[in-house]
Amino acid sequence: MTEELSDARQQHPLALSGAVIQGGLASPAPLLRLEGVGRIFDGGLVVALQDIDLSIHSGEVIAVVGQSGSGKTSLINIIGGCESPTFGRIYWKGVLLQRFSAWAPIRGSEIGRVFQDFLLLPALTAIENVEMTMMAKGVPSAERRRRAARLLDKVGLGVRLHHLPSALSGGERQRVAIARAIANQPKLLLADEPTGNLDTKNAATVLDLLFEVQREHGMTFIVVTHDDSLAARCQRCIRMKDGRIVDDSRARRHDEAGLTRQAAGSRPIG
Repeated sequence: MTEELSDARQQHPLALSGAVIQGGLASPAPLLRLEGVGRIFDGGLVVALQDIDLSIHSGEVIAVVGQSGSGKTSLINIIGGCESPTFGRIYWKGVLLQRFSAWAPIRGSEIGRVFQDFLLLPALTAIENVEMTMMAKGVPSAERRRRAARLLDKVGLGVRLHHLPSALSGGERQRVAIARAIANQPKLLLADEPTGNLDTKNAATVLDLLFEVQREHGMTFIVVTHDDSLAARCQRCIRMKDGRIVDDSRARRHDEAGLTRQAAGSRPIG
């Protein structure tokens, strides 16, 4: 019986994708799974992360909170494929990523990121900054330009397409960064303190835009924040301390942070 079950799992097409098969029905694997992940620096003197076990599913809206030095940035960097863990295993859509190089195509096409400091290329215009992220995916030039213009119009910058970052306000730069982050229609959108350099009015505008993008397109959205009011808008809150997850709770559902799991019905970006 055990051998028959094993053979069935191997032959089932979804078993190869990491799906869990129960009673003949396949339950989709998490979008991302971390098992026993740790991150150590300086020969063990600095322990940034330890014993991280975490599953992230498609369409989830998650806040990662904690004081400075709690491990939030290290966690988001590992989730986004920007850092390699010192130990532990990481699965993307049920597939074990055995080498750090396996992250390259995932970062390029399936993960979008919004940074606190915007990180726009200063010599490129708004539309060129958005186009750049599509080049690695091989999107044709005309399609890149069309999609970038449409996304910038969507975030309220349709009349600022050809302005350099130096000619844009902080809030406008962050909106360009959001358009850039979603240009490749990512499965996972990461935002690391996205309003940290913005005033109250622009911060509210940017946050509303991020939640609107998630709602409309159904992507998984993870935001790192110190702001408890922002965390309250998310369905799930992961609290960190001393490199560990000390709480992982599902917050009371907020009207603006509902899960959008209808992947088949989600609208294409751009």
